[in-house]
Amino acid sequence: MSEPLKLGTRKSSLAMAQARAVAEAITARSGREVELVGITTYGDTTKAALAQIGGTGVFVNALRDALLEGRIDLAVHSLKDLPTTQPDGLVIAAVPRREDPRDAL
Repeated sequence: MSEPLKLGTRKSSLAMAQARAVAEAITARSGREVELVGITTYGDTTKAALAQIGGTGVFVNALRDALLEGRIDLAVHSLKDLPTTQPDGLVIAAVPRREDPRDAL
Protein backbone atom coordinates (compact mmCIF):
# COMPACT_ATOMS: atom_id res chain seq x y z
CA MET A 1 0.00 0.00 0.00
CA SER A 2 1.39 3.42 -0.93
CA GLU A 3 1.81 6.34 1.42
CA PRO A 4 -1.06 8.85 1.42
CA LEU A 5 -0.61 11.96 -0.67
CA LYS A 6 0.05 14.99 1.53
CA LEU A 7 -2.23 17.84 0.50
CA GLY A 8 -1.25 21.22 1.95
CA THR A 9 -3.82 23.88 2.70
CA ARG A 10 -4.34 26.89 4.91
CA LYS A 11 -6.02 26.14 8.22
CA SER A 12 -9.08 28.36 7.72
CA SER A 13 -12.48 26.67 7.67
CA LEU A 14 -13.02 27.58 4.00
CA ALA A 15 -9.58 26.35 2.92
CA MET A 16 -10.01 23.08 4.81
CA ALA A 17 -13.46 22.52 3.27
CA GLN A 18 -12.08 23.15 -0.23
CA ALA A 19 -9.12 20.86 0.42
CA ARG A 20 -11.39 18.10 1.77
CA ALA A 21 -13.46 18.25 -1.43
CA VAL A 22 -10.30 17.93 -3.55
CA ALA A 23 -8.98 15.10 -1.35
CA GLU A 24 -12.26 13.20 -1.68
CA ALA A 25 -12.22 13.63 -5.47
CA ILE A 26 -8.63 12.37 -5.69
CA THR A 27 -9.41 9.34 -3.52
CA ALA A 28 -12.61 8.56 -5.45
CA ARG A 29 -10.81 8.65 -8.80
CA SER A 30 -7.48 7.09 -7.84
CA GLY A 31 -8.12 5.01 -4.74
CA ARG A 32 -5.17 6.80 -3.14
CA GLU A 33 -5.62 8.12 0.38
CA VAL A 34 -4.99 11.83 0.94
CA GLU A 35 -3.81 13.39 4.20
CA LEU A 36 -4.61 17.07 4.80
CA VAL A 37 -1.69 19.11 6.10
CA GLY A 38 -2.70 22.45 7.61
CA ILE A 39 -0.11 25.17 7.07
CA THR A 40 -0.09 28.62 8.64
CA THR A 41 0.84 31.40 6.21
CA TYR A 42 2.15 34.90 6.83
CA GLY A 43 -1.22 36.27 5.74
CA ASP A 44 -2.88 34.23 8.49
CA THR A 45 -0.72 35.64 11.28
CA THR A 46 0.10 39.23 10.37
CA LYS A 47 -1.86 42.07 11.91
CA ALA A 48 -0.83 44.40 9.08
CA ALA A 49 -3.32 45.42 6.42
CA LEU A 50 -2.87 43.55 3.14
CA ALA A 51 -2.47 46.88 1.34
CA GLN A 52 0.54 47.63 3.58
CA ILE A 53 2.38 44.37 3.01
CA GLY A 54 1.45 43.89 -0.64
CA GLY A 55 -1.09 41.11 -0.77
CA THR A 56 0.61 39.01 -3.48
CA GLY A 57 1.71 35.67 -2.11
CA VAL A 58 1.12 36.30 1.59
CA PHE A 59 -1.41 33.46 1.74
CA VAL A 60 0.54 31.06 -0.49
CA ASN A 61 4.29 31.44 0.08
CA ALA A 62 4.41 28.96 2.98
CA LEU A 63 2.48 26.41 0.92
CA ARG A 64 4.74 26.98 -2.09
CA ASP A 65 7.82 26.49 0.09
CA ALA A 66 6.37 23.26 1.54
CA LEU A 67 5.84 21.96 -2.01
CA LEU A 68 9.33 22.89 -3.16
CA GLU A 69 10.89 21.34 -0.03
CA GLY A 70 8.90 18.09 -0.48
CA ARG A 71 6.95 18.37 2.79
CA ILE A 72 3.67 18.16 0.84
CA ASP A 73 2.81 16.60 -2.52
CA LEU A 74 0.19 19.10 -3.68
CA ALA A 75 -1.60 22.20 -2.41
CA VAL A 76 -5.05 23.72 -2.68
CA HIS A 77 -5.31 27.50 -3.04
CA SER A 78 -7.95 30.04 -3.90
CA LEU A 79 -6.87 31.11 -7.38
CA LYS A 80 -7.31 34.76 -6.43
CA ASP A 81 -4.43 34.43 -3.94
CA LEU A 82 -1.86 33.04 -6.40
CA PRO A 83 0.79 35.25 -7.99
CA THR A 84 0.46 35.45 -11.78
CA THR A 85 3.67 33.47 -12.34
CA GLN A 86 4.78 30.28 -10.62
CA PRO A 87 8.34 29.26 -9.72
CA ASP A 88 10.09 26.64 -11.83
CA GLY A 89 8.87 23.18 -10.94
CA LEU A 90 5.35 24.22 -9.91
CA VAL A 91 2.25 24.26 -12.10
CA ILE A 92 -1.46 24.77 -11.69
CA ALA A 93 -2.34 21.14 -12.37
CA ALA A 94 -6.12 21.21 -11.94
CA VAL A 95 -9.05 23.49 -11.25
CA PRO A 96 -12.09 21.88 -9.59
CA ARG A 97 -15.59 22.34 -10.93
CA ARG A 98 -16.96 25.72 -9.94
CA GLU A 99 -19.60 25.92 -7.23
CA ASP A 100 -22.82 27.81 -7.90
CA PRO A 101 -21.73 31.30 -9.09
CA ARG A 102 -24.99 32.79 -7.79
CA ASP A 103 -23.75 32.21 -4.23
CA ALA A 104 -22.52 35.75 -3.65
CA LEU A 105 -23.33 38.81 -1.59
